[in-house]
Formats: sequence, structure tokens, C-alpha cells
Amino acid sequence: MAFLGSAVRRVVSAVRPPLSPLCRTTRRSYSSEPTTEKSVPYEKTLKQEVGTSSGPTKPLPKSAEAVVIGGGSLGCQTIYHLAKMGMTNIVLLERDRLTAGTTWHTAGLLWQLRPSDVEVELLAHTRNVISKDLEEETGLHTGWIQNGGLFIASNKQRLDEYKRLMSLGKVYGIESYVLSPAETKDLYPLMNVDDLYGTLYVPKDGTMDPAGTCTTLSRAASARGATVIENCPVTGIQVRTDDFGLKRVKAVETPHGTIETSCVVNCAGVWATKLGEMAGVKVPLVAMHHAYVVTERIEGIQNMPNVRDHDASVYLRLQGDALSVGGYEQNPIFWDEVSDKFAFSLFDLDWDVFMQHIEGAMNRVPVLEQTGIKSTVCGPESFTADHKPLMGEAPEVRGFFLGCGFNSAGMMLGGGCGRELAHWIIHGRPEKDMYGYDIRRFHNSLTDNASWIRERSHESYAKNYSVAFPFDEPLASRNMRKDPFHQVLTEQGCVFQERHGWERPGWFNKDGAAPVKNYDYYGAYDTKKNVNYKYKDLLGKEYTFDFPPHHDVIKSECLTCRHGVAVFDMSYFGKFYLTGPDAKKAADWLFTADVNKKSGSTVYTCMLNKGGGTEADLTVSRLEPGAANLPLAPQSNGDVYYLAIGGGVAEHNWNHIRTVLQDQGFHCQLTDLSEDMGMISIQGPKSREVLQEVLDADLSNEAFPFSTHKVVSAAGHQVRAMRLSFVGELGWELHIPKDSCLPVYHAVMAAGAKHGIINSGYRAIDSLSIEKGYRHWHADLRPDDTPLESGLGFTCKLKSSIPFQGRDRLEKQKAEGLRRRIVCFTIDEKIPMFGLEAVFRNGTPVGHLRRSEYGFFIDKTIGYGYIRNPDGGVVSADFIKSGDFTLERMGVTYKAKAHLKSPFDPENKRVKGIYA
Repeated sequence: MAFLGSAVRRVVSAVRPPLSPLCRTTRRSYSSEPTTEKSVPYEKTLKQEVGTSSGPTKPLPKSAEAVVIGGGSLGCQTIYHLAKMGMTNIVLLERDRLTAGTTWHTAGLLWQLRPSDVEVELLAHTRNVISKDLEEETGLHTGWIQNGGLFIASNKQRLDEYKRLMSLGKVYGIESYVLSPAETKDLYPLMNVDDLYGTLYVPKDGTMDPAGTCTTLSRAASARGATVIENCPVTGIQVRTDDFGLKRVKAVETPHGTIETSCVVNCAGVWATKLGEMAGVKVPLVAMHHAYVVTERIEGIQNMPNVRDHDASVYLRLQGDALSVGGYEQNPIFWDEVSDKFAFSLFDLDWDVFMQHIEGAMNRVPVLEQTGIKSTVCGPESFTADHKPLMGEAPEVRGFFLGCGFNSAGMMLGGGCGRELAHWIIHGRPEKDMYGYDIRRFHNSLTDNASWIRERSHESYAKNYSVAFPFDEPLASRNMRKDPFHQVLTEQGCVFQERHGWERPGWFNKDGAAPVKNYDYYGAYDTKKNVNYKYKDLLGKEYTFDFPPHHDVIKSECLTCRHGVAVFDMSYFGKFYLTGPDAKKAADWLFTADVNKKSGSTVYTCMLNKGGGTEADLTVSRLEPGAANLPLAPQSNGDVYYLAIGGGVAEHNWNHIRTVLQDQGFHCQLTDLSEDMGMISIQGPKSREVLQEVLDADLSNEAFPFSTHKVVSAAGHQVRAMRLSFVGELGWELHIPKDSCLPVYHAVMAAGAKHGIINSGYRAIDSLSIEKGYRHWHADLRPDDTPLESGLGFTCKLKSSIPFQGRDRLEKQKAEGLRRRIVCFTIDEKIPMFGLEAVFRNGTPVGHLRRSEYGFFIDKTIGYGYIRNPDGGVVSADFIKSGDFTLERMGVTYKAKAHLKSPFDPENKRVKGIYA
């Protein structure tokens, strides 16, 4: 019998040459025979038995409303929820048997608390489905075991992270407790607690059974009219081109017949990329080996909670009277040659790679050193660039939906994501804010870039158990998209952030340049590790839940903008032109505000989904029609609009606009010139004095009022100047053809030298904008927030008779009153908050912060969050004014003041150039 301790000693003593990345990823063998029952920690699997017919288990229909491909967790959850929402002519196709591929060997852990409010809600739905709903509907037990969950903290920062989760959990009614080492020992007597700082115990976490869950989901869906067909591989996806030139799903081909359908759902897991290729759809994921071992019987382990020791990068899953031990390593093995014949097979376990988990497990539960290994489980799993799933309608083909790339979390996220995906298919959008999972979160230039997918997926896998600090940045696949200012800002100490592939300024280091280097895989695969890496060192100093060491640097950038003048490089912004015969009709329907003012106007507006939720906030400028002056103006004989959109969400915006144009049949052209122009914003009380020396235009209030734009000359170069502010100060944006960017920038800096002009970054923008009360999309403004709830009702043309998408929902909400609304909070204590802090009114949880920063001008921590009335009533101004509010941060409560208006410049004087 093999013992865990001897396995570690055997691996450590072995002398083997290091494997190169290619060798490690392409030369792995796998078992082609069905595995034995004890290879996975479940009583049963659903693999095909010898002698069973190799044909499909049911006849194929001629047509279907939707075809779900893949019978794992996501496929089964999706067809179940589609059926539950009333869609019955639906089919699930599984090439082998349900759970084949990856689901059958998954560990099946469910943890209720995550550092994301949306994920907490998704997990809660999964738990309800498998622990209650399915059993009530079918009378069958899914195999759910509520044995609890225990998160291990070996240092203060880790425990602080757990305390953040505990505070968020109170908003959702999730029971959790921070335990001392002694209390942890009482709960889990076999655990070594000598090196513990504390633990987080969640009693109602538990363990799922993949076979039991998928079987029950299948039966429940079938009972509602769905058809589940096994032993039926898909060999092709037919795509047609409609009258508008759009590609749409037409049919699904199999060896046993073709099913006509307008909707395909790709739930094929590791094989999702191949399925996408059949339809011309890019699916950016990679396959890796993911492993655990199952121990022999351990006396005293029964009824213990599942354990995640993040600092040791290991989990311990209870399996009756034994444990499954697994984790995430720095050097995972890629599976490049994905085999279609791999159904219920496993790879050989590479002990060189896996041994690090054994060491961590033995340290945490010492009895493991003398415990035998019953079996090893090493199977394929799919991983993505940010360790988040890939969901939503593919940009390339209408009707082709993704539900894949779940990074070993397909079981626990399956219920919540299956419901959202079903809602997406039926209603055109999910109910919750699913942007973090939406395929459109990635720029189209990245989703077929093999290097980017591989590097980022590796880093996300290797850091899966790392503390989720607020200001961390990736090191993998950087410098993919650089604007014309990148080099000159690097030389001035710019510490860049990565958004949408772009390098954008974060803050400016006073100690010289800190360039981002090529990715070193953290030294894995015999890759030479980067040394003297200043950028990485600066990131490491931010690994704290306190104020970072350069808090004063960001303060200086903010206050220089408030009192003097600062320059912000915002070149990563999306820059689109909307033209064509129906451009005015499209603009009226797309935008909540009336953007059809006279030429030269610029309007801040929102775009909504059909449910009235906010898909975007942006500025829309109306241009004069005329000859082309690219990139500053397109050729147009009619209406033309210039759209400036936050760069991190440009792909999402592009696809939202394009989809609406298609659905409404508008004859328009949408043109993307984001790469052809740079953009700098000069903000602060002295901005007019600086720019008056650079621009050949009168910048007075009368000649150049707020929310207007002009093409002007800047140091001899044509630019589009817009009088706008995202920080609440007097200021202008300059939209500059890329070849003119550096001359214009140098002219601005030269003119500003006597005024003390400085470069400033997005860390300052985050602080300045929240201080002014401006929203950040996907932070305090999301697709599940309406403009009325988010305090942006002023952007909506409700007093006009002009229809726009989502208007009916806003009118209904306005008539009924708001059941939730955004509120600004400040606290007097000088402590940082980052979002997710619980909000209490009169001692009752009513919401949580979405976003929080330190406001340096008012010298307070500011947070914005949406609150509800506990009795379900309207959240009125009186409800807010009459409440005593507190914020809970990491288990500590702070008295908070609620504001109905921004505490900074509530009369909006500064953007108008009015300074006391």
C-alpha cells in the first residue's frame, strides 16, 4: 500500500531532468480504458457499460427551439432551467453518457462565500436547486451532503480576506464564524493548528455528487418536456447568412441526423473550443490536467467539514471516512492534443507536479502521512484567462451561446449560471449582472491569441488560491495594446494597469521607471524567472487591506488636480462613429438622453437593455455632416455621432450597439477608430490657462461652454477638444490622431510647467470621481441597475415622447416607486474600504457597498451602495434620512453618514469653472 508520506519522500528523492513546457504539455499519456469505480469518490458514475448500444438513446427530432451540447453540469442545469422557464421543444445532446469528460470526476465542493456579490447569489441558487428544489420535484436525492466548509488562514491578510467574506455573507443571511486556532481544533480534532492565524467556518457549505445531480436534473427536465439524448456526438454546426449579412445558427449535425434550430448552447467543457470552430466562433480556453488523490479510511474524519487551505494551495474534501486531496499548482500540465475519445478516462498522475499538495495536506492533517492512497484521479479541466466562465451569445454568430470554461467550478456555479443562461436565451439578457462571465468582456483581438490565452490562463490557475487584493494586476501577456504615450509615460515612472489588453496609467512612481516585463510563468517549466522586477515589487507592496505605501502619491495626484492642473492619458477609451440613413432613429432608440441637439453638442447618456438595466454610460457628440477628416470625422451626408466609451468595456458596448441595430433593423454603420486616436484629459482649476496657450480657440465659458466640442488646432495639429469632466473640475479632453499625440502632449506639458502640471493616473480618477459622485460602469452601475435606481434619472428623456429601449420599464418603476436605490456613505475613521462592506440601517442589513475609495479633498472614506427596505417597501428620501447607518468592514462596525447628494461640490460649480 502507498502512503502519502512515502509518496512525498519518493518524489523528493527522485532525480529527474526538468521538462520543457512543450514536453510537459504534449507528451502526457492517458488511460483509454474506462476507469474503475473507486477511481473517483462517488458510489456510481454514469459511464457506458459494456454491451450497451452505441447509437443514440432516443430518436432525434427534426427541429428544436434550442439544442444544448454537452451533458455535464452546465448542460444539465441549462436544459433544466430552460424547461422550467417554459421552453419545452429543447434537446440536450451528449456524445457519450451524462457527466462524461470533466463533470464525472469533479470534486463537487460548494462554498457559499466568494469575494463577489453576484457569485454569492449564483452559488445560493445552485445550493437551493440541489438541496431542495430537485428533491421536491422528482422525489430523488441528488447526493447533496451538508458537512460544512472551513477556510484556513495562516496569516493576518488571509484572515482579513475571510472577514470581508463574513461581512458580505451577513447581507445574504449566510451563517459563518471566524474561529480561533483553539476553536478550530475543537471543531476538527485531527487538524494541526500550531501555524494557524484563524479560520472561517461556514456550517451550510457542502458536497455535491455529479452523477446524482445530473441524473436528477435530466429527469426533471424530461418531465417538463425536454429531450435528453446520449451517445450522440455533434459533427457540425450549420450557419446561415441572413438578408442583413448576419451569421445565424441554422442546424446541428450528428451522425444520426440533423436538427434544425436557431439556438445552440455550447456546454462542451474542454471540447468547447472545437465545437466553436464548427460555427466559426472563438472560445478562449485551455485544457489542463487537474488532479486529486483519494485516501484510505481515516479514523475520526467522519462528519468533518471540507477544508480549503489557500496558503498551502490545497483542499481536503470529506469522502465518507476518507479524504480527497487536491489543489492548484504553479506548474499545471497543459493538454494541447485534446482527444474526442476521452470520455470516462483519466491521465496518469504526475507526482512531480502533485507532491506540493501532499506536503500541504500532511502539514494540515498530520495523520495523512501514515494514511494509504486508495486511488488517484487526474482528469482534464478547462481554464480561462481570468478564471471566470465563458457565457452569453457569441459575437460572431447570432444564436450561438456559450456555457463553458468553468475552471473546476462547474458544479457549484452550475445552478446559478444555468438559470442565467436560460434567461439569456429566452429573454435576450440574463437577470443578474453577468458581465464578469460574458464572452464580450474580452476584446476580439485577444480571444484567438494563443499566447494570451495560454499565459493568462496559467497565471489565473496558479493564483487561484491567492488572496484577492483590491489592486492586483496580472503579469501575464502584458503590453498587448499600447497607446502612443506609453513609452514617454513609462520613462516618467508610470505604473500601468491592464484593461481590455490596453496598458493604461495607474499611478506615477516617484522612483523612476517600472516597466512590465515578459511573462516568466513564475519560474515554472524551466523558464528563467524575472529578477530585479520593479513593477512586480510595486504590486507586491499593495498586497494589503490597509492603505498602500504609495497612498500619499495618489493623494498628491488627486489634490494637484483639485487645486492646480493634471493630465490624464485616457487613450484606451473606445471611440466609435455611428452613421448611415437610420443613424438618428438608432440614436433615439439606443440612448436614454436626447442626443439630437445641435452639432457641436456632447451629451452624457446611458444605454439600457430591455429590462431597463444600464448596459453602458458614455458620451455622445453630434458632428456636422461633411467630407471625411479621419480619424476626427467620418464622411457623412446625414446624421453622425461620435461615441466615447470606457476602454475596459468597449467590446461589450460595441456588441450591445450592434445587436440593437440588428434587432431593430436600423440601416447604420458603426465604425471603430479606437486604435487611430489617442486621448488626453487636462483637468483642474488651471486647465484653461494651460490650454489657452496650446489651442487656437477661445476657451471662455461663453465661447466654449460645458458639454460642447470643436475641432481645433493644438500646437499645429488638428484635435477634437471636448469640454467635459470625469473628476468634477474645469477641464477638456483632447481626442488626437495618433501621429499627433506626442507633439500635442509635449506642448501641453510645456505650457503647464509654470502651473505645476503633473501626470496622473486611474487610481486618482477612481478617487476623484467617487468624491464627485460620478458612476463607474460595472462597479456602482451595472446591467441590473436602472438609471432611476443609480441616481442617473437626469440622463433619461422621460419628459419627451421619444421612445427608447427600456423606457417602458423605467416608467413603470417611476410610477411604483424605487424598491432599491444608490446611497453615498462617508465615515470619519481613516480606514480604507474597497466595496462589499455590509450596510446596516438601524442594525438591520439593507445592502452592501459596491465601490469605495478615499476622498482626499473631503478627507474621508466614501462608499456607494444600493440599499433596500427590509419590509419590501419603497426606499424614499425619508427612509434614508431617518435611518442610523453603519458599515461593517471585516467584522468591525463603523458609524456612517448617508448622503442624498455628493458631499463634494453638490451645486456642480467647479465643472462650470466657478471657483470660490
